[in-house]
Amino acid sequence: MGPLGGVLVLELAAIGPVPFAGMVLADLGAEVVRVDRPAAPALPFADATMGRGKRSIAVDLKQRAGRDVVLRLAAGADVLLEGFRPGVAERLGVGPRSCRRRNPGLVFGRMTGWGQDGPEAQRAGHDLNYLSLAGALHPIGPGRAVPTPPLNYVADFGGGGMLLALGVVSALLERAHSGRGQVVDAAMVDGAALQTAFVRELLARGQWTEERERNILDGGAHFYRTYATLDGGFVAVAAIEPAFYATLLERLRLDPAAWPQWERRRWPQLSRRLARIFSTRARAEWEAVFAGADACVTPVLTLSEAPDHPHALARRGFVELDGWRQPAPAPRFGRTPARVRRPAPAPGQHTRQVLARGGFSPAEIAALRSSGAVR
Repeated sequence: MGPLGGVLVLELAAIGPVPFAGMVLADLGAEVVRVDRPAAPALPFADATMGRGKRSIAVDLKQRAGRDVVLRLAAGADVLLEGFRPGVAERLGVGPRSCRRRNPGLVFGRMTGWGQDGPEAQRAGHDLNYLSLAGALHPIGPGRAVPTPPLNYVADFGGGGMLLALGVVSALLERAHSGRGQVVDAAMVDGAALQTAFVRELLARGQWTEERERNILDGGAHFYRTYATLDGGFVAVAAIEPAFYATLLERLRLDPAAWPQWERRRWPQLSRRLARIFSTRARAEWEAVFAGADACVTPVLTLSEAPDHPHALARRGFVELDGWRQPAPAPRFGRTPARVRRPAPAPGQHTRQVLARGGFSPAEIAALRSSGAVR
């Protein structure tokens, strides 16, 4: 069993960071039961990956009997995750007060974009919006272009789902001492802002300018950026430390006197010169040039290529499930390893099983099914 073996999590079906957090907890050994809507499609968006390791029960929360099913299951659970807009869970009758009245030790994890309060709390939004208001989007992208969306890694999954999972585990740890559960208010805008802590310190110390592509980590430095190769591929260069930069120049057979690392006014010129150099060979050739060297130069692999890289293969960094390779559970544990225990469920696949384990009698289950409260 993983380190969270024995922990029971109810996940009210949502998209984005909530199922991601549930996936992380399931990978770590928690028993995660996803509460789907009765009319949910056979495979919700991205569910085949983020639904892995979970069980599913289909419940109509708009029916009183369906609400009572969730409350009864919550009475025996350790964690409940929800991603509704503020106030919706309360209107459905499955908010923190209703659940924790039956189970004072329940950790109630809430995931929103803007948080449970504040002037933006009820507005719709997506990853890009939370990044923009947190100040995390502006520094990303070429200097003469509009800011570049970093997919949905930063707010949805990094500042959202991952911090929700961390908050839940932290609350479970605290409960071991106090015996009491609590509400975890995870907001993607907060998590996005939290991840800017390092860059904000550089700004406060005068070591960062808000002009893009003029800083060490935003592509402004010639030794920390990506370059195109002859075959249309890319390499990533991240030779920040002097020793790594010296190795970079050595492998490229460049004169250190002509390549000063910290003369910022020369960074644009040196970037153009490196771009010309890297454009003369294919990506694989550059990979061979830097093989085994501490120059911090690596090929930029595509999503399809990454699972086949020798390092990923050696560490079993990807697992095959549902017909394609997915990222393996992380982090690694020496005594209680995390693992993917089962493929993603179809909505309602485990309704009868979950209800029976939750103490519902066969007659109760039959009545709930006939009324449409569960499927």
